[in-house]
Amino acid sequence: MTILGHKLYRFAEPVKRHTIKNHWIRDVKHCASPHYDERPDKQDISLLVIHCISLPEGCYGTPYIEKLFTQGLSQQEGDYFAPLTGLRVSSHLLIRRDGTIEQYVPFDKRAWHAGVSSYDGRERCNDFSIGIELEGTDHSPYSKRQYQSLVDVSQTILDYYPKLTLDRITGHQHIAPGRKTDPGRCFDWSYYLNALSRKDSL
Repeated sequence: MTILGHKLYRFAEPVKRHTIKNHWIRDVKHCASPHYDERPDKQDISLLVIHCISLPEGCYGTPYIEKLFTQGLSQQEGDYFAPLTGLRVSSHLLIRRDGTIEQYVPFDKRAWHAGVSSYDGRERCNDFSIGIELEGTDHSPYSKRQYQSLVDVSQTILDYYPKLTLDRITGHQHIAPGRKTDPGRCFDWSYYLNALSRKDSL
């Protein structure tokens, strides 16, 4: 079965109900990042932004995303990483190709994932958003397990933060058009949003 030309995954696994305590998901890997600061308004968590990342691009399972988000990459990592040397960025969550979820920043803090951005006429999306990175590229399909984990954790976040709703989920490419292209044309928005809307039937 397909939606907009993409395969619609039928998951055998039930929806996993994660729990959040002190703005950390309790049952996932924690890799605390120093790359965050305070939100202007901790009560205003009202946007979910989907990204993708792989380091080097198209290489999966490497330690470099964690290094980028936690300590920064240095020239010693190799010439490929020279443009990233000293870059201080982070995301709240990363979902690996096998569906493993890693959390880097608590949700009540401002992770540095969106950069120059605007949503519904409001700039500085980092102020009021949660960022989720998918390990991948913006020109290749994501894995079944990634979609499963993304649906599960998105539902947990939507349940926990009342200002977050289905119509306030977007991609990096939509809040920074012309500057960013992720999660890209291969991300199946129809499947993802439909799966969230029928969460009880998964």
